[in-house]
Amino acid sequence: MTRAGGPVRRSGISGRGDVGDPGTPDRASELGWDDSLYERGAERRASVPGQRPAPDAEGHGDGRGDDGGGNDGAGQGRSGRGGRASRRQRRKPKPRWRRVLVWTAASLALLVAGVAVAGYLYLEHLNGNLTKKPRSAGSGDLEKPPPNAAGQSPLNILLLGTDSREGEENQRLGGARDLAGGPIRADVQMLLHASADRSNITVISIPRDTQVPIPECTDPDTGEVYPAVGSDSINNAHTRGGPGCVLATWEELTGIYIDHFMSVDFAGVVDIADAVGGVPVCVEENVHDPKSGLRLEAGETIIQGEQALQWLRTRRGFEGGSDINRTRAQQMYLSNMVEELQASATLTNTGELMDLAEAATNALTVNNEIGSVQALYDLATDLRQVPNDRINMVTLPWLPDPANPDVTVIPDPTASAELFEMVRTDVPLDDQDAEPSEPSSEESTNAPQPSPPAEVAVSVRNATGSEIQAPADGRASELTNELLRLGYAQATTDTASVETAPTTEVRYAEEADRVDAEALAEALGIPRDRVMASPATEGVALVIGDDWREGTAFPETPDEPDETATEDEPAIAEDDIISGAGGEDCMAVDPNYTW
Repeated sequence: MTRAGGPVRRSGISGRGDVGDPGTPDRASELGWDDSLYERGAERRASVPGQRPAPDAEGHGDGRGDDGGGNDGAGQGRSGRGGRASRRQRRKPKPRWRRVLVWTAASLALLVAGVAVAGYLYLEHLNGNLTKKPRSAGSGDLEKPPPNAAGQSPLNILLLGTDSREGEENQRLGGARDLAGGPIRADVQMLLHASADRSNITVISIPRDTQVPIPECTDPDTGEVYPAVGSDSINNAHTRGGPGCVLATWEELTGIYIDHFMSVDFAGVVDIADAVGGVPVCVEENVHDPKSGLRLEAGETIIQGEQALQWLRTRRGFEGGSDINRTRAQQMYLSNMVEELQASATLTNTGELMDLAEAATNALTVNNEIGSVQALYDLATDLRQVPNDRINMVTLPWLPDPANPDVTVIPDPTASAELFEMVRTDVPLDDQDAEPSEPSSEESTNAPQPSPPAEVAVSVRNATGSEIQAPADGRASELTNELLRLGYAQATTDTASVETAPTTEVRYAEEADRVDAEALAEALGIPRDRVMASPATEGVALVIGDDWREGTAFPETPDEPDETATEDEPAIAEDDIISGAGGEDCMAVDPNYTW
């Protein structure tokens, strides 16, 4: 790490101590990592992305939003591309920390496996520390695609960070002790896609207030069944069945089969940092944030214990005062912690290694299929094949939510569909011009062909309508008749399902139905990127969105760019991609919080 401002200092603070000022009441929050949890008597503002309230009574700050919200990019820049414009307004992040959430879990897995020298019985003890849950809690499930001609399969892992208040340490970190035992949200969500040949990794993060359909889920711990909802914030999926419901929601959203999930709370991460002996962080100038309590001199400092907690919750003290930069600071901390683990002599000291392994296994919740030290070791070894400079991260393209544009967002239907298609077809973000790998002649011969239209069961659903206008009458019947005319003799009108959709989609349940869904879309003139996997669907379904309120020919949407004008434009702009090529980084400091 570059040492800006002098030699490395080791903080004199160790251990945890109490969070916040004595006597400050814990306050409930949907967000476990907001320093506003520890304010005294402050009123919560609306969770408007990018909101900037007035300075506090002490005169600190310049009105940066105590939104308690932040949207991991939402509201920070031009609509539809996850905040691209904001990069022109703030310091461009350097790439040192960018692969942290990719490698944190993998490094923990390697760490755990290193205790094999301690013997079989201790390994069994560590296996017992891991929290294990079913892979999916959804009512439907995507089929895992078959391997390619070389026998290779991509690997998709959902990485989650939760706001759990379970246990004294999580209450100490997150505050709001009265929330212990209550619903747990997953505020950090990233989908890691390792290509079939392990040459590259794509990581897609999603703003936590993104409104998405959440499928029916069953809580594996209580057996409670949560009915599907048409739209809710994606971080709430965790409250409806745990990480397995979040996985089912991502599969519904993306049409991508997800192999595993790994969930981490920050209590375990901080325990590991203490066991390692501290984690180096860096600020460009002296910083003092009275809200979080963080006070550091310019340059690099090794922090642990209570000071580590202060770093992880600081927002106002960093340049921009946004949740985005707080997330960046957390990522820097985790990235440097992983580097300390890899470089530390602790990994050769059996006693200290056992302490670390205890913390790591207690920190992780994983799906049953990787619920052992050996499975985690194999997974981590597999991922470490990928070169660091081929790890690329991107935020899901988004648009303001028409129902609540100042607070929540929705996936950009066109750009997000293109991104998901790239992942499904194994096209890397750093080579978007590449075509999906060509199938062998045998694969081409054996490629599934669409069924005759008369043999395809199609349900037609009228999902027109929005917050500002009623559904268009008779749309399902009209398009059912059109499908009958086109030879789809089993087309029927679905009157039981009630939902609204801004855009038209053709949905299919299983991979075997995909070619039939694509053929149906082609017959109606619907773009191929509107064909979506949906485990809750039976067979093939035509969902008529609010963009097709009349006629039987799918309309050319006026806001879609002309294809000839965008022929060479990549699905994701280069400045929206964060590369993992390495570098150095120090957090920039808000000038109102220097000393």
